[in-house]
Amino acid sequence: MENNSKIAEILNDLIRINRDRTEGYEKAIDELEKNDTDLQALYQQYAQQSRIFASQLSQEVNRLGEEAASGTTASGKIYRAWMGIKSAFSADERKSTLEECEFGEDAAQKAYKQAKAESSLFSQQLSNLIDSQQADLKSAHDTIKRQRDSHAVR
Repeated sequence: MENNSKIAEILNDLIRINRDRTEGYEKAIDELEKNDTDLQALYQQYAQQSRIFASQLSQEVNRLGEEAASGTTASGKIYRAWMGIKSAFSADERKSTLEECEFGEDAAQKAYKQAKAESSLFSQQLSNLIDSQQADLKSAHDTIKRQRDSHAVR
């Protein structure tokens, strides 16, 4: 039972970071110009991806007999507020949102790396789920970084 509580705590951190990521991308969509449809579609895709990840992780927490987290992290709320302030003063919302989304993707990678440090507690199935999510998040990070880098050379 003690292991279940520890695993649930780790998974709840991942649920929160995915909720932060969802809200961050939704905020970024609001900051974009109407003609930035390519980024709007990409950000919507990543917000949906994190909704799915949070749902999958919540199911795992419930299987452990624990309560899944609701809400986001405190730092996530601060991050989203800061993003709104920064974009209000930025002349280039596209570049600004890409930079902030990369920052958020870095935070997600850090959270998953921390979770994997405790992987000895996980079943093989749970470990595979976390590995799969982390790989998808790494791909998203790399896509955002490429977009940001290509924007910088325009």
